[in-house]
Amino acid sequence: MTASDFLSRLRGRHNEGIVALTIVLLALIVGALNPGFLGLATVFNVLRNSYEPLLFALGVMLVLLMGGIDVSFDAVGIFAGYGTSVLAAHGLLGGHLWLMFLVSTLIGAGLGAINALIVSLGRLSILIVTLGTRGIFVGVMLTFVGSSFISDLPMSLQTFNIDYLYQTHTATGQLAGLQILVVPIAITCLLIDLGLRFTVIGRGIYAVGGSEEAARRAGFPVGMIKTIVFCCAGALAGAAGMVHVSLIGYANPQDIVGNELIVIAAVVLGGASIFGGRGSVLGTVLGVLLLELIQYCLIILGVQSSWDNVAIGVMIFVGIALQVKRAPGGRARVFAGGAKPSESPS
Repeated sequence: MTASDFLSRLRGRHNEGIVALTIVLLALIVGALNPGFLGLATVFNVLRNSYEPLLFALGVMLVLLMGGIDVSFDAVGIFAGYGTSVLAAHGLLGGHLWLMFLVSTLIGAGLGAINALIVSLGRLSILIVTLGTRGIFVGVMLTFVGSSFISDLPMSLQTFNIDYLYQTHTATGQLAGLQILVVPIAITCLLIDLGLRFTVIGRGIYAVGGSEEAARRAGFPVGMIKTIVFCCAGALAGAAGMVHVSLIGYANPQDIVGNELIVIAAVVLGGASIFGGRGSVLGTVLGVLLLELIQYCLIILGVQSSWDNVAIGVMIFVGIALQVKRAPGGRARVFAGGAKPSESPS
């Protein structure tokens, strides 16, 4: 095996190998500077910080695969999470945890369907539409749903964030644990990955991202695929909104909105092309873990939080640069459709 072949295999189809190697190297470097960093406690803390952005990122990845950029997911998430919290605070959901997550997910799916309807009827850019609906969703929430801080949530929701599969202690004696929430999120990742790989709709998402017209001529139901993607992205955002409320123990309508840069950066860093047709669930998971690890490392090393945005900006450039390949003649280009004609997109 030549060095080029080795690097190609290390890189993976969507840069997963490079991102995974970066995670390992970063952990080893910070561990050398702070010996207490390496351990299960760090893994559990990074995972806990990743639950919410990972759900958002999976939805963003689906829209990116289709060739669009959704910036309304944060507004969808807080609308669904806060709206469900209002219903729960008034005793309308009976304190049932599963019902609260179901309602929040359905609200998110409904808001995603609104995005799909506007994109379909207006034949407008997904970015432009979601920029508009982002403001509309927040405005409607604050005007008609509520704008006050809610802390009197059902006990089942408040205690959900302390249900652990396994617990350990940090070097300073603080408790850290692997929350039970990791199970449904892992199942969600697996289902999305299998859907993209082995279903007609999944293959159609890649096809639409590669070339919408070519996908239509190939017989893919483009309109239905777009609707499904927006509804799934909205449902994932709704679930993320409820995860956010459950982890912090209260509902604040001013939360979440404004953090979309972190999520988009993670998805791009994970190998998803901003031009559509390229990306994977594994890459998205690794991208989220890497950005959360970077932010956690900055805290551990005592670096000012203002450097978070610098790190995120750098990661966006790195993610896009990894998608640039050399064309004949030495010119750089980005494979907008993801895979080469001879390759499978997934």
